Amino acid sequence: MPLNANRLWIVATPLGNPGDLSPRAREILSGADLVLAEDTRRTARLLRECGIEARRLLSFHDHNENERQEGVLRLLREGQSVALVSDAGTPLLADPGYRLVRACRKEGLAVSPMPGPSAPVTALSAAGIPPLPHSFLGFLPRDAAGRDALFSAFAHVPGALIFLNAKTASKKALPRPRAFLARANLPCAGN
Repeated sequence: MPLNANRLWIVATPLGNPGDLSPRAREILSGADLVLAEDTRRTARLLRECGIEARRLLSFHDHNENERQEGVLRLLREGQSVALVSDAGTPLLADPGYRLVRACRKEGLAVSPMPGPSAPVTALSAAGIPPLPHSFLGFLPRDAAGRDALFSAFAHVPGALIFLNAKTASKKALPRPRAFLARANLPCAGN
């Protein structure tokens, strides 16, 4: 099935196992005129492992999103299809891209999400805690004061709180939420 022209595809990528890339995601990544990647090296490796030849791969991350946006919008206006991926999981949840999606919506350009892996939902499904309601807080701040402020602000929010901690971040950051959230008798799970 041919890709729709002048459409931004939001494509979820595997959280670790390349075999988790869906057939539809493979089709979109193969057929898109441009693939925007948070890290082109990681995305190129994933595409290679999955036997996908992207037409064009371009970096799109927090540090260049503003500069790249107008060029991407121009390509979409010209009728090209663009796929946006993150390093792992569903883009925009803790990754760049929401400004581009907002600009597309503002201009009436089509945006289509492709369902797939999502780290917050995956973590919640295996935590053994009540899943509803829940709030996703994104990546933890790097500094202790920022983490303390975040957990203080959410200590009395009902439901599960989901946050990400970068692999490179200190494991010392993980016990801190327990100190804040235990006071509110909220369940807390983590590795």
